[in-house]
Amino acid sequence: MKILFVHQNFPGQFLHLAPALAGRGHDVLALTAQNNRRPAPVRVLRYRLPPAVETKGLARTYAEATERAASVARACAQLAAQENYAPDIVFGHGGWGETLFLREVWPAARHLSYAEFFYHSTGLDTDFDPEFRRPSLPAQMAVTARSAHLGQSVLQADAALAPTVWQASTFPAGLREKITVIHDGIDTDRVRPDASARLDLPDGRILRAGDEVISFVNRNLEPYRGYHVFMRALPAVLAARPEAQVVIVGGEGQSYGPRPAGPLSWKRKFLDEVAGRIDPARVHFLGRVPYAQYLSLIQLARVHAYLSYPFVLSWSLLEAMSAGACVIGSRTPPVEEVIEDGRNGRLVDFFDIAGWSAALIDALENPARADPMRLAARATVVERYDLKRICLPRLVDFVEATG
Repeated sequence: MKILFVHQNFPGQFLHLAPALAGRGHDVLALTAQNNRRPAPVRVLRYRLPPAVETKGLARTYAEATERAASVARACAQLAAQENYAPDIVFGHGGWGETLFLREVWPAARHLSYAEFFYHSTGLDTDFDPEFRRPSLPAQMAVTARSAHLGQSVLQADAALAPTVWQASTFPAGLREKITVIHDGIDTDRVRPDASARLDLPDGRILRAGDEVISFVNRNLEPYRGYHVFMRALPAVLAARPEAQVVIVGGEGQSYGPRPAGPLSWKRKFLDEVAGRIDPARVHFLGRVPYAQYLSLIQLARVHAYLSYPFVLSWSLLEAMSAGACVIGSRTPPVEEVIEDGRNGRLVDFFDIAGWSAALIDALENPARADPMRLAARATVVERYDLKRICLPRLVDFVEATG
């Protein structure tokens, strides 16, 4: 079959699926944004980004999505005309509206949508954190407006895919019937425990397995992933465990939610809040790091902290579990789908700063007690999220069955 993937940041969630389908003899092509320079495992074409929209207010997100969709549709129409290209399957991520008009270009194709998350004005991420919640009718309308293109992407698709049961559940009931749940997969052969793992820090310190290390990892350091709660828990932890070292991976940019008021990043804002109560020589901010360095960190950490609003589940949680980490996670729905408290990790209420401090101190102080949970954590990922043996075969079947 001819299979076209559409994703502004390709390969994204299709990192393993696209080459697997190509390896099975399918003609696989990807279309991505012109400014995406990520290495790609298959042939890639690029579409021009549309000019910035002038629309303001509630329609802005939908306007941006449809303008991007129009750019993608024009690129696809040109591809069809110049190369007589007609895919059997078009598989796109619904998050940016790229697929909205592709059925107009290829009405005979089967259209698939990656359904990652559907916004709601109440009950999920946007009204979760009372520190940043600003309940009002205009705010609620703005959130609802953001979901218009997400629903349309699934509505127009023949079938859709979500990575977790909880994320699928965020979509309206009429759309959930179209959604199959299959995770992108974790390479458990590569992400595995390693007692010889080490991490060289910029200050010359070398961390090894067995050291008192707390790891905290996210794309960006921001409230959606509990950075503020984690930082507020650290003073008590560092006071109780004088040998503990904290390694924090993540950028200062913005991935989710509102930007901080004022000139400071979220990272600096909450670091400044606790600055007089922590030893900066023991809290190491590495920014964004190469994958191998990140992998060494989660392999050697005595405890890994993961917090999330009710939102998209991070790959880093499952990778930390696959690496055999003792994971302490927030008691929020996406995390509870994976972690069972006391069996394969620990759960702490998201906002319970004292509870986070106590759980981190206990994990540092009693590492042997966590050994059964470490084993169970890896077993969970191997049994449910293994890339090569479970997820990738299911993903391939999902695509091929629609052809």
